[in-house]
Amino acid sequence: MGTAGTGADGAAGEWRRLMNVAYRLLGSPAESEDAVQEAYARWYALPRSRRDEIVSPGAWLTTVTGRICLDVLGSARARRERYVGAWLPDPLPDRAEWDTGRGGADPVDQLVLDESVTMAFLVVLESMTPAERVAFVLHDVFRYPFAEIAGILGRTPAACKQLAASARRRVRGARTPVTAAGQADVVRQVKEAWETKNIAALVDLLDPAAVMTADGGGLVGTVLRPVEGGAQIARYMVAIADRAPGLELLERSVSGVPGLVARRAGAVVTVASFEVADGRVTRIWAVRNPEKLWPWAQDGAGQEGAGRGAGGEAGGASTAR
Repeated sequence: MGTAGTGADGAAGEWRRLMNVAYRLLGSPAESEDAVQEAYARWYALPRSRRDEIVSPGAWLTTVTGRICLDVLGSARARRERYVGAWLPDPLPDRAEWDTGRGGADPVDQLVLDESVTMAFLVVLESMTPAERVAFVLHDVFRYPFAEIAGILGRTPAACKQLAASARRRVRGARTPVTAAGQADVVRQVKEAWETKNIAALVDLLDPAAVMTADGGGLVGTVLRPVEGGAQIARYMVAIADRAPGLELLERSVSGVPGLVARRAGAVVTVASFEVADGRVTRIWAVRNPEKLWPWAQDGAGQEGAGRGAGGEAGGASTAR
């Protein structure tokens, strides 16, 4: 895993940066690795003389990776329509607090945890068109100039600037900033109320208009539609606890912010992310699809590669500069 970028030329050191770009575009470590692997495959498929002519291998690889991700995003919409229930991005563990014993070959180890990988942020990115997402992520997150983004999207720099501006408005309208310490305190209280099955305490911690979305992928039992309303969510959480005796809740960083991990019989069964505003939970995203939980397997025996999507072909990528 992650061995494509190990050659002796200037492209070798780009793997980690490309993985971080791809994950923010696709929301899946496995699909991101596929995209980067494909970009490197195209690089090494070029004649050596052609590679020597390319002034910036990193820029070339970024362009190709961006085009591949754009292609994947386009096909993802059709795949999401066939997905059972709600689709959520893959949650990321913090290796410092969750030792999986998987070693440096894990693609998740290449990903930097920051504001741009939180579940709240990635869910907003999902609401964008593929072109908006590429323009926004590359420009606002990674500071690529619009002239380079234009080469990926096949549009003018001015058009790419407009796409990023449109995406930026969506992000501004969705953000509810809160300190990590403030979120951790609320999440801890949710954990304690959930463990004690205290519906009243949960209702106090949940915004009356809170929404909970669960992703089981049709592989495990969960709600197929979002649960709306703090009282309804509180009752649902307690019902889960009643049906799953022995459920162990752990406070863990989930995609860079405080969240909860539920284990049963030693196996991770749910990873929950939270959005907090004014001391109350406004959104809960619960990932239960086991194909998205392999990075959380402590013994490293998760389902690596399971359910992985094809990288997709991006037209004209082999001519990128």
